[in-house]
Amino acid sequence: MEQSSCNGKLDRRDFLKIMGLAAAGGTATALTPAQALADRTAFRCTADLGKPRSWKRIRRAFILDPQTTYMNIGTTGSTPRQILRNYNRYNKIVARYPWDMHGEWGHWPYTNGLVERIAPQFGAAPNEIVLSRNTTDGMCSILGGLNLQSGDEVLFTHHEHVAATSPLHVLATRHGVLLTKVEIPVFNATEQGFVDAFANAVTPATRLIVFSHITYKTGARLPAEKICKEVAIPNGIPTLVDGAHSIGMLDLDLHAMDCDFYAGSGHKWQCGPGATGILYIKNNFNRLRQFWPDREEVYWPINSSLAEYPFLGLQMQMQYIGNDNYPAKRALADVCDMWDRIGRNRIERYVLALAKHCRQQIRDAFGHDVIMYSPDAPELASGLTAFNPFQDRTDLAALTTFRNRLREEYGYIVRTTDFHVHIDDAEKEHALRISTHLFHSSDDVEGLVAAMHDLFTKMNG
Repeated sequence: MEQSSCNGKLDRRDFLKIMGLAAAGGTATALTPAQALADRTAFRCTADLGKPRSWKRIRRAFILDPQTTYMNIGTTGSTPRQILRNYNRYNKIVARYPWDMHGEWGHWPYTNGLVERIAPQFGAAPNEIVLSRNTTDGMCSILGGLNLQSGDEVLFTHHEHVAATSPLHVLATRHGVLLTKVEIPVFNATEQGFVDAFANAVTPATRLIVFSHITYKTGARLPAEKICKEVAIPNGIPTLVDGAHSIGMLDLDLHAMDCDFYAGSGHKWQCGPGATGILYIKNNFNRLRQFWPDREEVYWPINSSLAEYPFLGLQMQMQYIGNDNYPAKRALADVCDMWDRIGRNRIERYVLALAKHCRQQIRDAFGHDVIMYSPDAPELASGLTAFNPFQDRTDLAALTTFRNRLREEYGYIVRTTDFHVHIDDAEKEHALRISTHLFHSSDDVEGLVAAMHDLFTKMNG
C-alpha cells in the first residue's frame, strides 16, 4: 500500500530511493601488512552500494538465525561473518604465540594501531580514544576518576541508563555529590525543549552534565552539540555523554559535538564482539582544567595498571589495564573499518529511513492515535522505535505477554522498556522497543507490523 510522501510521510518508493543513495562511501583506512590477510575479504559485500541489492549483500554478511527476525540491536548486535572468522584467527594467534602474539599487534601495549584506525572514523584524534570494555566501563572510568567533591552538583536526565545512575549513586553516597534529575520532554519534543531543560537546571554548583545521546527508553536523540555548545561550555561545565546507541548507528564527529567525554558500546549498533567499547576524552583533560581551576587534580585514572606513571601519557595509562582481550579489540577495529567502507553517513541515513518507515507503518496499522514515544522530528529521531498499542500503558504484564508471543508465535524479537513520562508520575509507562539496522529491510518492518497487528487483534478479540 503506497502512501503519499507529503506531510512528512515516507512511502515505499521514497524509502527505496534512500536505500539506493549514490553518495560516496567512507574513505578506506590504511592497513598494516600484518592486517592485510585478515581484512582482504572482509568487505567484498560492500561493493556497488549505489543499488538496493547492495544492501542485500550486506545483509548476507551476517549469520542471524533465518527462522527469526532479530530487532533488538539496542541490547546487542550481531558480529558479521568475516569479522567472526578473523576474530577466531586472532584468538588462535594469541593461543599459539602468547608472549608477543607473533608481532601481529605491533608494539606494546598492542592497541596503538587499532586506535589509529578507529579514531578518525569518529572525528577524534588517536590520543583521545581509549578502547574500553563497554559503555558502562567508560562511564564508570570517568565518573569514578573525576575529582568531584561534596556539594558539587551533577545534572542528569530522568531517562538515563544504570550505566550512569549507578556510578552517580556511588558519588552521592560516598562523596556527598548532589544529583539533580532533569526532566526531558517525551511528547512534542523539540531541540530547544531539550536545551532549555538543561539550561534551566544549571546552578552555580553544577560541575558536570551527564546525558544520553540516544535514550534507551524511547529512542529520542538529544541535540548533543547544542547542549554542549549552548549550555555546558558557556557555563564552564564539562559534559559526559552516554553514546551506547549512537556508535555504529550515527555518523559521529566528536570534535564537532564538542563534548568532554563520550562513552559508547562496540557490541550494539557497531556489531563488534562482546566486552568492547569506545571512550573519548577530549584533549587530555586540558579543557576540564580550565573549567575547574580550583582543583589541582581533576582526574585520576582509577581503571589502569599504570596510574602511578603519568609520564606515559593519559591515553596509555587508561588503555593499559593489564592483559587485555586483544583479539576482541582488533575485531572491533575490523568491524569499524567495514562500517567506514560502507560509509557511516550512508548507514545513518538508511537506519533512520527504516525507522521512519517503521513508525509510519505502525500508525497506518494501529491508527494515528497510537501512542508513539519516539520523536518524529528528523533531528531527534534514531533507529529505535518505542510505542504501546494498548490503552493501559502501565500494564506491564499485557505488554510482556505481547512481546513474548510475538517472538514465540511470529519469530520477531524486540524488547520492552519502562519509564516515567514526567518525573513526578506515580506509575511508569511501558513500551515495545524496536531496533532497525543495516541488516534489515522494508519487508522486515512491514512483516513485523503485520504480525504485531495480528497479535493485537487476537489479544483484544
